[in-house]
Amino acid sequence: MSTASATLTREMEFSKELLAFIDEWKSKPGSLITILHKIQETFGFIPREAAEKLARITDIPLARIYGVVTFYHFFKTTKPGKHRISVCLGTACYLKGGQDLIEEARSILSLDEGEVTADGLFSIDPVRCVGCCGLAPVLTIGNDVYGKLTAEQLPDIIQKYRQA
Repeated sequence: MSTASATLTREMEFSKELLAFIDEWKSKPGSLITILHKIQETFGFIPREAAEKLARITDIPLARIYGVVTFYHFFKTTKPGKHRISVCLGTACYLKGGQDLIEEARSILSLDEGEVTADGLFSIDPVRCVGCCGLAPVLTIGNDVYGKLTAEQLPDIIQKYRQA
């Protein structure tokens, strides 16, 4: 096993807390989404190894787990960047230029859909609504919310996080 593979395997080990959480929820009807939320909260995404281990622990077929993971836009199967840029595409944000913000951010960072920058700092995700319609268009990075944005403001915002 390569060093990178060994590191990945170690990182995907479930903590005692996560195992206890799964054990508590696995027999409750409709609990798969709750468990997947906890796994994503733990790792930042749903690693394949974690989905496989969850299938073994819960006796839920891996295909069913992936069916849920791929159906809901919230779940990620690839590790996001350290600074996850989420651009709202809810109705108000979309109408006021949310898609333009995504395109400009991807251009600045030289990213295609679903990619992470080579340095692992940034990823860009469209989201359906962040609940700030009065500030449309809205972009979030971590817990920071930026509203009434224009594409011209993005380089300065992104630079702030490059230096963080």
